[in-house]
Amino acid sequence: QVQLVEIGGGLVQAGASLRLSCAASGRSFGSYAMGWFHQAPGKEREYVAGISWNAGSIYYSDSVKGRFSIYRDNAKKTVYLQMNTLKPEDTAVYYCAAEQTRSPPRIWATGWAPGYWGQGTQVSVSS
Repeated sequence: QVQLVEIGGGLVQAGASLRLSCAASGRSFGSYAMGWFHQAPGKEREYVAGISWNAGSIYYSDSVKGRFSIYRDNAKKTVYLQMNTLKPEDTAVYYCAAEQTRSPPRIWATGWAPGYWGQGTQVSVSS
């Protein structure tokens, strides 16, 4: 079992950068695929980025490809989401998620949801 805590959200202007961190507690972090999802008010949750247990496979949604980067530090039990060139449409609550699996992270784009979630952190981008 793993518990997830996100930090790093905030209010920024369009074009700025933010880095979200997700710290995991529990054992075997290195065996978990990790992902970031977001949910804007009145909209469904969307899958943003994911990284496999060994960082060998990475997924980005089309809306963030080229602007966001996901990476992990297994020694620190932390996964990061570097968000550059932020746009107002990136405004949402961002959730970290995890699943103990060796499946590639693109599987979460097919509707299959991870089993563990953080509490979320708000990212607001003003125009």
